[in-house]
Amino acid sequence: MKSAAAGFEAQWIDVHAHFMVPQTEEELKRSGIARCERCFLVPELYQWTAEAALEHMDRNGIAMQLLSNIPKSLKALRESNEHGASIVARHPSRFGLLLALPTDDPDACLAEIDRTEKLKADGYAVTCRYNDVYLSDPRLEPVWRELQRRDATVFVHPDAYAEPSMGRPTALLEVAFETTRTIVDMLYAGIFGRCPGIKFVVAHCGAALPALAGRLLLLGTESWVPNPQGITRAEMKTQLARLYLDTAATGSANSLAPALAMTTADHLVYGSDCGVLCSSEATMQENLRTLRAFPALTMAEINQIGRAALNLFPSIANRVQPVCEAVD
Repeated sequence: MKSAAAGFEAQWIDVHAHFMVPQTEEELKRSGIARCERCFLVPELYQWTAEAALEHMDRNGIAMQLLSNIPKSLKALRESNEHGASIVARHPSRFGLLLALPTDDPDACLAEIDRTEKLKADGYAVTCRYNDVYLSDPRLEPVWRELQRRDATVFVHPDAYAEPSMGRPTALLEVAFETTRTIVDMLYAGIFGRCPGIKFVVAHCGAALPALAGRLLLLGTESWVPNPQGITRAEMKTQLARLYLDTAATGSANSLAPALAMTTADHLVYGSDCGVLCSSEATMQENLRTLRAFPALTMAEINQIGRAALNLFPSIANRVQPVCEAVD
């Protein structure tokens, strides 16, 4: 039986894949206990390896993953970026690096951006709320200006390990609302309008944003809504449509149909959410199957989603190599 890649170009690029810095057994045990305390009921030890990631990619026709990891301390974040760079150095045709930025500290952000060339990063990764500082915080303006100057591509991901909500782990639902709140506040803060050169890739198909975009466009510029930048309805519609949305855990019609109402097929990008405990091989393959079977998109459009990262991250174009279609 052929794999999920059957009938499609087996050269897809995954923009939403995670890695870990190696941990000791004791560190892994502490992480497992902390997850369970946050209602994330996966107590077993988990250590990311490049070999396991490569096996997943080969089974599913994925030529390359763009890796991200955003630890909560500056020291750990810098070490993680260096480790990610070492993974790419060992497997340059299979992995790329999204440089994590510590967005609670603008100066530290700019210092990390200055390491882009040294670490040979392909883009950037940020968390919606990093140590309680949202991406819409006005103190980050110098960071956005620098990323605008670089015509950067920035991957926006929520905090999946925050405190649980109503007894459910954050990774199930709350990530969607954190993402939506953050993007909407960035919209009202004028960040997308001032920085049109930054290509923002929003995780999980924009989360709840596409489903709420109609309400936002209908009511968001009414006189009773605070709107300090004076964004118009037309500007709001244009800026929402410019966002790129990845397909991690959102490859079904429930997410894709609202996304296509907010933006266009050429702004959808393949993502798997590989490398974290909330994704299993079974769920990632099911998500890939539903995406590739979505009837509102042509096969050409679906393959375009799989290869869209080439336009967003031009530095990978000379490294990525085709993989053979897997056979189960």
